[in-house]
Amino acid sequence: MEDLILLHGAIGAKSQLQPLADALKNDFNLHLINFPGHGGKPFPSSPFSIELFAHDVLHYMKQNRVANAAVFGYSMGGYVGMYMAAYFPGKISRLITLATKFHWDETVAAKEIKMLDAATIQQKIPAFAKELELRHAPENWKELLLHTQRLLSNLGIDNELKPADYSRVSTPCLLMLGDRDRMVTLEETVDVYKQLPNGSLAVLPGTPHALEKIDPDLISFYIRRFVRCD
Repeated sequence: MEDLILLHGAIGAKSQLQPLADALKNDFNLHLINFPGHGGKPFPSSPFSIELFAHDVLHYMKQNRVANAAVFGYSMGGYVGMYMAAYFPGKISRLITLATKFHWDETVAAKEIKMLDAATIQQKIPAFAKELELRHAPENWKELLLHTQRLLSNLGIDNELKPADYSRVSTPCLLMLGDRDRMVTLEETVDVYKQLPNGSLAVLPGTPHALEKIDPDLISFYIRRFVRCD
């Protein structure tokens, strides 16, 4: 069976992808990875960056003797996958992204950073604060938010993927976006899709941004169809 790597989103963890993994377990050799500082994995010595996360995936592949794999990336995980497709094309056979924000500028970054304030989360969404604490234990979830804020700020100043990068991505890519997604726009997704030499696009009905609210059977159907197509 083909190897398939599942990548989680910002302030997420591989545990969130388990329902999708369960739906795909009979179809692929699955690999679920926590990015540094996520899911209890120790924080890196250097700042968060898309490049850092991409190299962490490559390190995992080397350690586990995975020469080449299909990659599914949710949200930020899709951005990491696209970075790998642009800079390490021989490592990815096919790339599927879901709810990935490709357009970043200082205004967009500031809006997203505002949502990552630990004190506000504790006060207004205590259940989510507890969820983050458990998801990233024994590491400090508040520190994770600070690292992620800096990552987004840096993306707003200097996007790690430039428009010219997409046109040289030879890897077949499927960009998926939910029609109820309020974080990622259809316009930015279509813009990237049009620049990809081997791009495909899917808009999912009744689908929001939050991974927990997305139907894993629907996503697994598209993954199987895309990875197995000739």
